[in-house]
Amino acid sequence: MRYTLRVWRQRGPEESGGLVDYDVDGISPDMSFLEMLDVLNERLVLDGEEPVAFDHDCREGICGMCGLMIDGVAHGPERATTTCQLHMRHFDPAEPIVVEPWRAAPFPVVRDLVVDRSALDRIVEAGGYISAPAGAAPDAHAVPIPKADADAAFTAAACIGCGACVAACPNGSPMLFTAAKATHLGLLPQGQPERLSRAEDMLTAQDDLGFGGCTQTGECTLVCPKGIPLETIATLNHDVLTAALRGR
Repeated sequence: MRYTLRVWRQRGPEESGGLVDYDVDGISPDMSFLEMLDVLNERLVLDGEEPVAFDHDCREGICGMCGLMIDGVAHGPERATTTCQLHMRHFDPAEPIVVEPWRAAPFPVVRDLVVDRSALDRIVEAGGYISAPAGAAPDAHAVPIPKADADAAFTAAACIGCGACVAACPNGSPMLFTAAKATHLGLLPQGQPERLSRAEDMLTAQDDLGFGGCTQTGECTLVCPKGIPLETIATLNHDVLTAALRGR
């Protein structure tokens, strides 16, 4: 198949960018979107042009690196699917495909489709961990955990930190990410001692980094490749409110 791509090209964070049209052919319907970009880049290199810079790593849908806006949708048209797992058979060759980087003030463009998402790391550093005595690993099942809590924790822990929630949110909020990283620990016994301070610290870091506030529009859950539900944000809001009331 043959496609027309409109790709965002930008040489650096201090330079202006714009969409550039490319035609790419010989594309199999079973190729992933990133494999299609590989074909484009091979052609550009052979023609003596600069290849398109884009993030990728595992290409198995678990690392969170492949963040792209495709036709205005984070990760593209398929629900619960990362860009690297999105196949070209889902696109009509007669229609151009617009490919852009994440759009958020705390995600500056590094080059082309690559953005600096280290702001998400700063949120985790603010409280996305537990404090526990070092020593030998405890015996399996030494700490009983209700199945409902374990299931909710596993659901939140599925977050791969891709930042699609930020890109899709009209406010540029990472609340779904922050909630997932905070609540998957707070739901377990090992994370209970710091549950309230963790929620406060991570939310404060989120605000300090310049992200927008959450108004629960739900756009984040529509593009999340791991299907993290909006209830995760409700759990974080509960913890933050509880911490504020106890602080008074």
